[in-house]
Amino acid sequence: MRGGLAAGAAVLAAPAIAQETFRVPWAWRPRTISIGAGPTVGDIHVDTENTWLYLITGETEARRYKIAVGAAGRQFKGQALIRRRAEWPSWTPTANMIRLEPEVYGPYRRGLPGGHPRNPMGSRALYLYRGARDTLYRIHGTPQPWTMGQAFSSGCVRLINEHMNELYDMVPVGTRVIVS
Repeated sequence: MRGGLAAGAAVLAAPAIAQETFRVPWAWRPRTISIGAGPTVGDIHVDTENTWLYLITGETEARRYKIAVGAAGRQFKGQALIRRRAEWPSWTPTANMIRLEPEVYGPYRRGLPGGHPRNPMGSRALYLYRGARDTLYRIHGTPQPWTMGQAFSSGCVRLINEHMNELYDMVPVGTRVIVS
């Protein structure tokens, strides 16, 4: 989605490996919206079908973020709690990612440090757990903002780095995440 940009859209430099600039559409910028009563204040709701993440900020309002989601068959569904947060997280592909796409993930089997231009975790990450078990799914930033609105990742929920930084600052450990 590179066309149809509103005047004044933010411009983000793409990672050095992409050699391009991406204009973030105005409609993708985080904003506070009105919602129906009912959701619990403080919860995060992820709408995978419509590619939006909502942080419930009041009885009838939420902060809305455009997201990229996991490709078909790789998406997390259900409820989890954020049990860990990280700035500039390192990344190692899971064994399943390497098994399914060895040509894509095999070269990174030893992982990438935080801040590396090829690290898909971006600037911040929220780690989803069920009880004491790490689900291996994350809500995280990305150095690939052009993937927003797509089923693109290996299962995680991605936000534009700047948007993830804002969300990260508002979300404590213990936050409930509902993914549908």
